[in-house]
Amino acid sequence: MSASGGAGAFLDLLDPPVYVVTAEAGGDRAGCLVGFGSQCSIDPERFAVWLSHANRTHRVASRAAALAVHLLPPDDAGTALARLFGANTGDEVDKFARAAWRPGPAGVPVLADAAAWFAGRITDRIEGGDHTGFLLDPLAGGRADGPPPPAVLTLRDVIDLDPGHPA
Repeated sequence: MSASGGAGAFLDLLDPPVYVVTAEAGGDRAGCLVGFGSQCSIDPERFAVWLSHANRTHRVASRAAALAVHLLPPDDAGTALARLFGANTGDEVDKFARAAWRPGPAGVPVLADAAAWFAGRITDRIEGGDHTGFLLDPLAGGRADGPPPPAVLTLRDVIDLDPGHPA
């Protein structure tokens, strides 16, 4: 994880959470592992997530009204979801046939084994090079039963995954 222009030394120190973003449009479901996402406004509450143009999820999200963003627990279930959604492409694998999920707000798939999730209405799309930023207005969310996990799965936990698509 390094960048050109001298930012690599800075970026190498970061260890942000990873997310699984899911989308549904016209009965078509998609989801991918995402490393670029953040709360970006307090009032109104907003979250931005960036999807690679190469991903099938980007194509479905471009037609969707909402997305779901999932935090993964740092356990075997979280690692399995990261592998499923990060090392496979929906062009070849039905990821939702291999994961427990239910329809959430606006029809977005909500993953049962996520540590926490929220669904957000897409309010804007921002082009940013090889990724598109999706600005989300939270609709609803939840977290797993029981106490919150002590941490969530981070980029360093999944850095060895071979992506289903190049960035």
